[in-house]
Amino acid sequence: MIKKIILDCDPGHDDAVAIMLAAASSEIEILGITCVGGNSGLNNTVNNALKVCTLIERTDLKIFSGSNKPIHYDLFTAEYVHGKTGLDKKGDPIIVNPDYNVQEQSAIDFIIETCKSTSDQIYLCPTGPLTNIALSLQKDPSIKNNIKEIVFMGGAAMCLGNTTPSAEFNIYVDPHAANIVLDSGIPLTMMGLDVTHQVNVNKMIINSMNENNNKSSKFFGELMEFYTIFHKKLYETEDTPLHDPCVIAYLLEPNIFKGKLVNVIVEENSKLTRGETIVDWLGVTKRKPNCMVMSHADDKKFFELLKNKLSCLP
Repeated sequence: MIKKIILDCDPGHDDAVAIMLAAASSEIEILGITCVGGNSGLNNTVNNALKVCTLIERTDLKIFSGSNKPIHYDLFTAEYVHGKTGLDKKGDPIIVNPDYNVQEQSAIDFIIETCKSTSDQIYLCPTGPLTNIALSLQKDPSIKNNIKEIVFMGGAAMCLGNTTPSAEFNIYVDPHAANIVLDSGIPLTMMGLDVTHQVNVNKMIINSMNENNNKSSKFFGELMEFYTIFHKKLYETEDTPLHDPCVIAYLLEPNIFKGKLVNVIVEENSKLTRGETIVDWLGVTKRKPNCMVMSHADDKKFFELLKNKLSCLP
């Protein structure tokens, strides 16, 4: 059965790969791409989504602009990872067709309308801060009846954060939105740093993708050459975690990942631990489990899947 998804993202190099993986997969129907301020400001993330879809020749995909800031905090961005545009890379610039523009409807209204107008249940796939999803749920809580699952990239269950010692970037940016989603009662799957740091890009992976000999795989290499610079310096390694495509890979081949249904809440206000995902792995709080937290990933299967799918693109 084809899985109908809304891909909510803040492109971002790894978001770009998530878009490509979803667009290349006949098992997935992308109902729309909704953008949020995160890795870069909203104008950049929207433009980057347009660029990616242009390059992979999928200008049929509709792109929507969402929230430009978190619910309560000012926007914190990651240009220090993704560059000034949010999608910096070497090579030729991507020129978006003047006829390919962001939709007039807001991302929040699109999410609500789409959830309410289709008879099929929808997968929401956020790979950035959860602001758009939370605001949609607040504006019309009834949409949860038509959401089969929210599979999100974010959080750190049993590992260090990547933005603060305790917090992963997406959850740190908008912890209040994260708690709204976690309290929604919708089936949730968290693809946090525990698994994304088991799925690492290095020169060998880039060379392997280039064997596809198509422009999308070449684009992957150009993205990764820039994206890996920050991670090599921070982690003092040649391996760079490829976070966001894990969301799409899970929809395609769930057996790549293993995890556990546990309770997750987020610290919202502490200056020291804002954005920490408090994951009750052992059940010591007796709080009701609300999220499937993935803890293990098979990197060999993941990159076999990614290479195969990228070969299907132009």
